[in-house]
Amino acid sequence: MKLNTKIILPILLISTLLILLVGCLPGLTPPVTPPEVGGSYGGGIVAYILQSGDPGYISGQTHGLVAATTDQNGGATIAWSNITNTLVGTTGTAIGTGQTNTIAIVGQGGCTSGAAYLCDHLAEGGYNDWYLPSKDELNKLYLNQVAIGGFAGYNYWSSSEDGANYAWYQNFYYGDQYDYYKDYGRRVRAF
Repeated sequence: MKLNTKIILPILLISTLLILLVGCLPGLTPPVTPPEVGGSYGGGIVAYILQSGDPGYISGQTHGLVAATTDQNGGATIAWSNITNTLVGTTGTAIGTGQTNTIAIVGQGGCTSGAAYLCDHLAEGGYNDWYLPSKDELNKLYLNQVAIGGFAGYNYWSSSEDGANYAWYQNFYYGDQYDYYKDYGRRVRAF
């Protein structure tokens, strides 16, 4: 029995068109690939995807931390703040506290420069809500530094303080975190 191509070809064509049209109907969206560490997103590079147990984690949703594509201040070191002997007193170390820390640091009367100020005033990739990462956020950046890339030096400031004169930083060569004088220069990578 011979196939009737006059009937089969139009049916195949109509079926193909229907499949394509259904994919374009309002309310139907093609599947979206979730962001991955090292991928571009939100004006920067995905530094970490929240996991179960992380503050802010919501099951079934993808949330994470986005780092700037390069170090701030041209890769040069800068003090934590120009206010180096006053306790902010409200900075946290956990994931999710970096932005609040930055707001508190910059909100100190007389704050006109430093790592937190630099991040707070950064406009990059179409975004202006950058901040200095907390101690734990900075550690995620360190753990994923190969995928993120662009690190110019070893020591980076966090927004977490450890007393009136000290703040936490991370060594990107060994991975250790230390507290040190706020007026000492360290590199900065905004979130």
